[in-house]
Amino acid sequence: MNMFKYSRPELERVSKVVDRPAIRLYAEITDDFNPIHVDPEFAATTPMRGVIAHGMLSFNLIWQSLRATYGAQAQDGAKLDVRFTRPVRENDTVSARGRLRDGTAGVYDVAIENQHGEPVITGTLTLVV
Repeated sequence: MNMFKYSRPELERVSKVVDRPAIRLYAEITDDFNPIHVDPEFAATTPMRGVIAHGMLSFNLIWQSLRATYGAQAQDGAKLDVRFTRPVRENDTVSARGRLRDGTAGVYDVAIENQHGEPVITGTLTLVV
């Protein structure tokens, strides 16, 4: 594979509004009905002080960003190493971004940020070159 194949300076930005219907749908798809995600009254009594989205709901935006930039084949053999740094709240808008590391091909510093520019997930995406 051509080592310059994965050398765009930035991945396509992908965003999502994480509203109650999105959280509920994700709970149904994954069968994860933890009350911190789906029960506002319960969630208000927790240290989170309200509903938070499933972490993987936002995490998936990195894969969407990769597909939007290079197509589905770029996912083959790709590796993500991430850290969840902040909860995503109901009605947050989250956006995935990725920036090519200087001097590399296929290694991106990636992040999911909320509408305030605060990182909620950070990490590294390594593509097979």
